[in-house]
Amino acid sequence: MSKLWKYQVVELKTGLMGGFKLETLQEELDKHGRAGWELVNVVHATPTVSSPTLVFKKEA
Repeated sequence: MSKLWKYQVVELKTGLMGGFKLETLQEELDKHGRAGWELVNVVHATPTVSSPTLVFKKEA
């Protein structure tokens, strides 16, 4: 029997110029990791325009 997964997508908040603090990224990763979520992808379409989007999954 195959596993069922739930997914969560989180947009990382950035500053005016599109940058973000590594501490903010670490906090998001830690927070979701404690809740049982596993990071599976980071989508960053254009570094100067969009915020990085974190994609997590955990077993349903």
